Amino acid sequence: MKLIVHGGAGGPPEEPPERQRVLDEAAATGTEADTVTDAVCAAVRVLEASPRFNAGTGSALQSDGIARTDAGLMTDDRAAGAAASMPGVERALDVARVVKEETPHVLVSGVHAVDLADAFDIATGVDLTTERREQEWAALADHPPVDEKRAQLDWITERFGEDTEESTDDTPRSHDTVGAVARDGDRIAAATSTGGRWLALAGRVGDVPQIGSGFYATRAGGASATGAGEDIARVTLARRAVDHLEAGRDAADAADLAIEEFADITGSTAGVIAMDNDGSTGEAFNSDAMQTSVAER
Repeated sequence: MKLIVHGGAGGPPEEPPERQRVLDEAAATGTEADTVTDAVCAAVRVLEASPRFNAGTGSALQSDGIARTDAGLMTDDRAAGAAASMPGVERALDVARVVKEETPHVLVSGVHAVDLADAFDIATGVDLTTERREQEWAALADHPPVDEKRAQLDWITERFGEDTEESTDDTPRSHDTVGAVARDGDRIAAATSTGGRWLALAGRVGDVPQIGSGFYATRAGGASATGAGEDIARVTLARRAVDHLEAGRDAADAADLAIEEFADITGSTAGVIAMDNDGSTGEAFNSDAMQTSVAER
């Protein structure tokens, strides 16, 4: 079993050594699994439980002050599942796995995804808001009432995307989406999990749970993307990386080419990890930072 994991592309992270230790733990945990699906879920679960990343606990808050999680999973046979816009669900990727393996669908969202999680004994009603997120929200004294959607929209339009690499150190960052790609023999799995963008409109769903955008896998390999979600969705970044694998590129070249193309098309920042069916790994990003870890057993 071999895994590559990432902790998100964006501005310089706080306490990078501590974050790296969590990433290393996640990758090592994944290698102990029996299947590639078990591997990516085990690895991402470690990251979702850490407040150092924008997934699960520590997720970004939307315009109504609530954290909602999204995740997606795909295997080389093109079986896929995703779950989106889930308040109170830390283990978002486990819900995506339920969608993939237990339903005839590829995406379930909102309170119905939360109900599905509960039906399969995945914890719901979890407090995902860390003390840091509470302080960041409290500092926004001018936010409108949560039941005034148009006022919320006007308010967030001026603020959405402030968590880019150009932000000041005091600006909340939320590019720290997490993801993993695993290979064991001829099997591949790719997965991504997120708390979304800081100060997105309540109910916003970005690239992460969209097949081909935040995650993608075929017999050629798999990829997990992170960064400016709307632009990643517009160019289907993860599928772009896997397309290069299918054209015969190795994982490093595929990741580099995908990010070059993404930057040329959008002018935005993102990152991607990839693994091909030979087990080679690649990573590329055009933001200030993206931490990754690779482990093999």
